[in-house]
Amino acid sequence: MAFTPRPSQEKILRYNGGRLGIAAVPGAGKTHILSALAAKLIQEGRLGNDQEILIVTLVNSAVDNFEARIKRFFDNPLQALYKYRVRTLHGLAHDIVREKPASVGLDERFNIIDEREAGFIRRESVNAWLASHSLDEYLDPALDNSKRDWVKRQQLPDLLDSLALAFIRSSKDRLLTPESLRAKLDTAPAPLPLAELGQSIYADYQRALAYRGAVDFDDLIRLALTLLETDEEFRARLQYRYPFILEDEAQDSSQTQERILSLLSGSESPSPSGREARGEGNWVRVGDPNQAIFETFTTASPELLRAFIQNNPSVDMPESGRSQPSVLAVANHLIDWVMSAHPEAQARTALSVPHIIPVPEGDPQQNPPDDPEAIKFISTKYTPEQELEAVAKSIKGFVDSFADFRTEEQPTIAVLVPRNQRGVEMVNALRQRGIEPIELISSTSETRAAAGALSHLLAYLSEPGSARKLSKAYEVYRRDIFGSNATGAESTQEENRAHIEHTPSLLRRMADVENFIAPQNVNDWLAGLSESEPMQVIEELNRFRVNVQRWLNAVTLPIDQLVLTLAQDVFGDASDLALANKLALVLRSAADDHSDWRLPELATELTVIAKNERRFIGFADDDSGFDPEKHRGRVVVTTMHKAKGLEWDRVYLMSVNNYDFPSNMPNDRYISEKWFIRGGLDLAGESLAQLTALESTGEYDWYEEGAATLRSRLDYVKERLRLLYVGITRAKRDLIVTWNTGRQGDATPSLPLSELMGWREN
Repeated sequence: MAFTPRPSQEKILRYNGGRLGIAAVPGAGKTHILSALAAKLIQEGRLGNDQEILIVTLVNSAVDNFEARIKRFFDNPLQALYKYRVRTLHGLAHDIVREKPASVGLDERFNIIDEREAGFIRRESVNAWLASHSLDEYLDPALDNSKRDWVKRQQLPDLLDSLALAFIRSSKDRLLTPESLRAKLDTAPAPLPLAELGQSIYADYQRALAYRGAVDFDDLIRLALTLLETDEEFRARLQYRYPFILEDEAQDSSQTQERILSLLSGSESPSPSGREARGEGNWVRVGDPNQAIFETFTTASPELLRAFIQNNPSVDMPESGRSQPSVLAVANHLIDWVMSAHPEAQARTALSVPHIIPVPEGDPQQNPPDDPEAIKFISTKYTPEQELEAVAKSIKGFVDSFADFRTEEQPTIAVLVPRNQRGVEMVNALRQRGIEPIELISSTSETRAAAGALSHLLAYLSEPGSARKLSKAYEVYRRDIFGSNATGAESTQEENRAHIEHTPSLLRRMADVENFIAPQNVNDWLAGLSESEPMQVIEELNRFRVNVQRWLNAVTLPIDQLVLTLAQDVFGDASDLALANKLALVLRSAADDHSDWRLPELATELTVIAKNERRFIGFADDDSGFDPEKHRGRVVVTTMHKAKGLEWDRVYLMSVNNYDFPSNMPNDRYISEKWFIRGGLDLAGESLAQLTALESTGEYDWYEEGAATLRSRLDYVKERLRLLYVGITRAKRDLIVTWNTGRQGDATPSLPLSELMGWREN
């Protein structure tokens, strides 16, 4: 493979051993240079016959990418065979623990649960805690009784689930077990109620895992570290096996990940064969601290990579051929403003140099030509609805402008939003303009619609006496009229359509559902209705009744067969039936894992998918890696988080206001601070502060309520600055940025957007 390294890449390829930190800007070619370095080390004969280069990356799709790239550096790919191993951190931890499971208390046949199943188990632990405990002391005392009851039913379970997830993950990252936490709580000098709550749910969650003979992903990492720290012989063997460690996306490293890789690349020790291991201590870490955007969801911290770069030999990779110079100028100005002039002084470490510079002449990936006019910061004060309409209108005009081009000549386009729900709204706005987008959000609208329809049917079957749920089941039955993509206007006569639209209200007013579904002759609700309603309505209801009777007779079937039975009656399209088949398998898996679940719980699981609250594994392109080049001429709608690592010719950034991108100013609000919690406390942040207090030994390190909420605000502000930076650097040629006034109508342009607008004008 022909490879002409850039100036910074030449420095990296001169690496001979030891520790090296690399700060790489967006589009610098991190994967490419690590692949080239791995190939160079192999070609130089730096490995013994029983040694491999270990490459650690973030996601599964990157594993395949690395393997394909490394092979291209060899005329004969067999030369690289068995000379390198590419793993995600979870994959590496699995390799380590599988070698000696008994040493960390696991059975030889231990199971690993995925995030979806972990969510099931954690939610059960949360519900069990709520059934016997109260969070009343944290609720806003101004709530009236009805509002308080509603919050407890509808809001607290989700809030507590988020708290439990953060608490359990952080505990495992600190190698704290439920038992060790319990011991610390028993000797704490003052009460820590949120830590008590977290420990209780954590203990229940771990008992549920132990009952299944299983571990979760965080356990794998924790146990791998424990094994490396306690088994010197095993650690030495792995150190010899992996004489060079190359780490990608190191800005997303956690404390535990860093400790694992540090041990694997660690101090001098003899090889298992008695020979001195070559290249020990060889650890190359590549990442971009400016693109660390997952702190809110994980235990990652960009400060770990920054400290590594500062304390070890380092190289910057500032050259990038991705974007035109004016886009680079915007990104670089954001860095400068944040570092020197952000009004919140503690936020000035969110971004750091190096600046992005264009690639040198002759580079195979030349920057697009400079076009300052392709950068547009829209100052218009849009409502959320107006912003959707404005962006959809702009996209429609742009798409129409190249409609006659060949596909390979058409540009790539993306709309990047801060949150999944905004993406759903944008998808609907584009469809109203006749544009069918590519959805790269938690679940597609088709999945959400199918899951929602089936959840309503299961909800009725779990409570067959409910007139309200029967009415919703009817709307699903006639989703050609009531569905989000209804086509009934063309296929149904206007008179019949009016009768159908009238039918749900009749069903909702029904006093006794049994008199409709299984009537005795004298009490047949439908017969009595014939005196006041047109014959078309009676015939429609009679057909519906036949279906409902069949559904009720099918409730004894296994859940997957029941779902497929329902789908045959309400879905006509092959794509919907295919989705129903996948959903049936998901519910069958859930039922197998939860023998006590009945229709209400299974209906709830479909509702979660329908509300876009959980990624539906196996239904999205990003499960195996997403390539914008395969969708030229199409509009991709995704979140800024999911866009990391991707690039498009034209990028729209939406909702860049002070709610989605706060700056710790007096009027800013924060997603993690709920209106029903007293004092606006961030309970997840407060629980982690109480966890930290348990580990402290200093007299002045004890917990102070509210301080963690303020720190969480600052951390969120810094992460959102990096998220904006990531969004900007996805654009190759065109960048259009808009904002809206938010749900309450009082949001303003985010502070960094206001700065960029003023800078561009001047």
